[in-house]
Amino acid sequence: MKHKFIAKRYWKDQSTAMGQSDVLAKSFDDVIDLSLGDPDLTTDFRIIDAAFADAKKGHTKYTDFRGDPELRQAIIDYYKEEYDMDIVDEEIFVAASGCLAMYLVMEAIIDDGDEVILQAPFFTPYPQQVELARGIPIELPTYEEEDFQINVERLESLITERTKALVINSPSNPTGNCLTVETMKKIAEIAEKYDLIVVSDDIYTAFSYQNPFVPFASLPGMRERTIIINSFSKNFTMTGWRVGNIIAPDYIIKIVQQINENVVFTAPSISQRAAIFALHHRDEVQPPMIEEYRKRMFYAAERINAIPKISVIYPPKGSFYLFINIKETGLSSVDAADMILREAHVLTLPGNAFGDCGEGYVRIACTVNVDTLKEAFDRIEKVMKQQ
Repeated sequence: MKHKFIAKRYWKDQSTAMGQSDVLAKSFDDVIDLSLGDPDLTTDFRIIDAAFADAKKGHTKYTDFRGDPELRQAIIDYYKEEYDMDIVDEEIFVAASGCLAMYLVMEAIIDDGDEVILQAPFFTPYPQQVELARGIPIELPTYEEEDFQINVERLESLITERTKALVINSPSNPTGNCLTVETMKKIAEIAEKYDLIVVSDDIYTAFSYQNPFVPFASLPGMRERTIIINSFSKNFTMTGWRVGNIIAPDYIIKIVQQINENVVFTAPSISQRAAIFALHHRDEVQPPMIEEYRKRMFYAAERINAIPKISVIYPPKGSFYLFINIKETGLSSVDAADMILREAHVLTLPGNAFGDCGEGYVRIACTVNVDTLKEAFDRIEKVMKQQ
């Protein structure tokens, strides 16, 4: 919006497909919304009850600037128990969401004009988060025919003297792909060769269906050049609680803390208490949730591959998103998403919202139950058979 009281850098419309999805969801009375990764499941009531009890005990104030010490210790214990990684307290910062964590990291590491390479298709906020920190986002395309793995030769060709960092995301939003350990080792070699820092967006670690999740930071030599972004939003169905964390070298954490003190001061205290309980009881809380999403993902993928002119990689590898190939329809991703909304009353997101290499796809989030997914694909199948 152009106005004298608005900063000129925002005069050009920068709204995203995700931001517009709420309006589109109201287009029809019977829309099935598969657009956003906001689970239909409620946070486990044991987490809610524990946070409520802690609030009544007085945990309603600012916490320590780097986060509740009990939560930081729970994160340390988690990484030791799950991955045999020795994280120390000074390397942890608790943020008010994974999204804010990513912005704080970009602000902490980027100088004006620094380039940040983004594994694409990417989570839609990445480019603007880089630009907000006065950096330059560089898209690193990955392709379905390469199993959405990062091609290291392509990565190396994008590196310039201004390249500061690489952002990776596995399991991926939007593709659902998981980087193989072999791919990650090759990325690690590139990071060392060009002295890059790798920002690993580890948001969907609970949803790795084919192989156990392996943190990039656990690879030899990568601890000192990796920044981990975590969130409780998806791994614990806690999107509205807005709590995540950063694990990074202590000198980066110090800068992140200084920036955050001028943004939100501390993450919500009650949400941090919920996160403590979630980590301590993950073996009880997570398995039913993971199994539910696994069931949805496999059902949805099977249905998609039985519908004319659309397809998806099978079996699903991770996250709770499916990146549906719609190239046989002859439509652009925007037109395909629009057709599916208008004719099937199912809301998806166009693939080009996730980078140029997302053209030819639409993304769905399996954040509704199987019965609702069945209705959605019954409608889509009817539309596609008429094409």
